[in-house]
Amino acid sequence: MNGKEQYKHLLNLGACLATLLVEGAAFGYIWYTVYEEYAFFHRGNWAVVGLYVLIIFFFTKVFGGYSMGYMRMTDIALSHVLAIILSGITGYLELCLICRDYVSPEPMLGVMAAELLFVLPWIYVVRKAYSWLYPPRQMLVIYGEHSPDDLIAKINTRKDKYNICEEMSYRIGHEKLYPMIRQYEAVVLCDLPSQARNQIMKYCYQESVRTYVTPKISDILFRGADDIHLFDTPLLLSRNQGLSIDQRMVKRVCDILFSLCGIMLASPFMLLIALAVKLYDGGPVLYRQERLTRDGRPFLIYKFRSMSMDSEKDGARLAAKGDKRVTPVGKIIRNIHFDELPQLFNILKGDMSMVGPRPERQEISDKYEQTIPEFVLRTKVKAGLTGYAQVYGKYNTTPYDKLKLDLTYIENYSLWLDIKIMLLTFKILFQKENTEGVDEEQTTAMK
Repeated sequence: MNGKEQYKHLLNLGACLATLLVEGAAFGYIWYTVYEEYAFFHRGNWAVVGLYVLIIFFFTKVFGGYSMGYMRMTDIALSHVLAIILSGITGYLELCLICRDYVSPEPMLGVMAAELLFVLPWIYVVRKAYSWLYPPRQMLVIYGEHSPDDLIAKINTRKDKYNICEEMSYRIGHEKLYPMIRQYEAVVLCDLPSQARNQIMKYCYQESVRTYVTPKISDILFRGADDIHLFDTPLLLSRNQGLSIDQRMVKRVCDILFSLCGIMLASPFMLLIALAVKLYDGGPVLYRQERLTRDGRPFLIYKFRSMSMDSEKDGARLAAKGDKRVTPVGKIIRNIHFDELPQLFNILKGDMSMVGPRPERQEISDKYEQTIPEFVLRTKVKAGLTGYAQVYGKYNTTPYDKLKLDLTYIENYSLWLDIKIMLLTFKILFQKENTEGVDEEQTTAMK
């Protein structure tokens, strides 16, 4: 580890603490000035301000706003904007509860404005300083049987962090490969056979070379395994059963509560969308289609119709980039994901969950399984309205990558993970690239 590298986390921590301090000070100012008649003794006042600090810390952390050296500038800015808005709403409710009355929202709006005026320039300065102190890593890609071009193209979208200098097949042998590794700050291991990958990883560990690895299905299953310490030989236990019965019960109760709340809150929007769809071409408002859920059970999914009525006259296919089948109304509701709102009724019925793998059509799933037999493993749990692959992937994410993301969710399931994914879903509504369709010549996401 070089001299500057060891201070990287300190820089990020200092920037985050400064942000939190200013946000807490802004709220504290209105508490001590505007609401001084409700002020408590010293510790009580600290508790009020401290609660707001915890609230804004929670939302900023969930949205990834503290990853200033990791995420894109736009992502960091969006994370902070959303955190400030949600914290402002929650902080206002906190004030109403403490004051035991509805208070004017203007002071809280002033706090939010002050926070935004500080945070947005601040993260720009911090990000620029971070990029100057820590330029892109010089990296070597070591690949296996398949070309690493797709992965390299994705890594090259973040040239602010990574610089792919060379790519090399593992077949050249360790005698030539190991001296090359020592010339770079990091290596990327892409689709290597297990034996070769393990040997290179051990060497990189010995030489303290940062290593990025594209995981295999078995790697993700191992990550979700439990440690067993019954004797002096470490064991990993992978139960391979999906969710336990108590997890499914808690998840079902949460699904009922969230879907009922969602239906009540979304009813005005659903009525407006239904009216717009009907008025556009007089066709049906809802689109019903058979999809697969837990254990491969088929069910009818409900969506607002976003395409023309004859959209599948040539057979089933995913939406393409600039798909002409999408209606003007459909383009709007697809961009903000509101075409999915009727699935709240699927959740209430028990066909789906709020969070889980997105349900696939039988014919598309069959195509994927011909190439990726493990694709069926996604049905270990109920299909979801949103999910790990929706938050961290895209509409056109390849089936293999989508499978790995969904298995990561299944193997690391927790109620907290569900809550985090639902909050992050709110964030991706503002990220248009997540709804990007497949290429025009594709009928599925398979490349």
